[in-house]
Amino acid sequence: MIGTGGSGKTTVARRLAQCTGLPLIHLDTLYWRAGWQPTPAEEWRVQVEELVRCDAWIIDGNYGGTLDVRLEACDTVVFLDMPPIVCLWRVMGRQVRHFGRERPELPPGCRERLSWEFLAWTWTYASRRRGDVLSRLAALDKRKRVAILRSSDAIDEFLATVPAAAV
Repeated sequence: MIGTGGSGKTTVARRLAQCTGLPLIHLDTLYWRAGWQPTPAEEWRVQVEELVRCDAWIIDGNYGGTLDVRLEACDTVVFLDMPPIVCLWRVMGRQVRHFGRERPELPPGCRERLSWEFLAWTWTYASRRRGDVLSRLAALDKRKRVAILRSSDAIDEFLATVPAAAV
């Protein structure tokens, strides 16, 4: 599950995990350390390589430095390609709901915060990073399922096609 901030990655990943029964991994929980300290790059890559060795998973998060690892290992990739204004609106709403508190998908010691850098990253994702993501998805093995979802309706339609977990 990839896409810019506010695209709905965490929400859609939760819905997908509920539907399929697959384990859900939030990369933010693993990457960030208390006080918003990042995991060193080499250590992070090793950790992601270990995560994708599991038999089945849903991984929620971007982290371009390890996207190649996840794309190679997955059978399905979901790219939430939402309009920048929608993403910014959702980021602002999330800030209002959680400001100064810890969200469940963030590690202890990482209270919700708002920075100009994050807002700029969210706003410019479509113009600066989207093309590279689309190219990488187009280059994937044709046996991999690629879902590029550009609206809430498209997300709902996609989730309706996902087989429910066998009980």
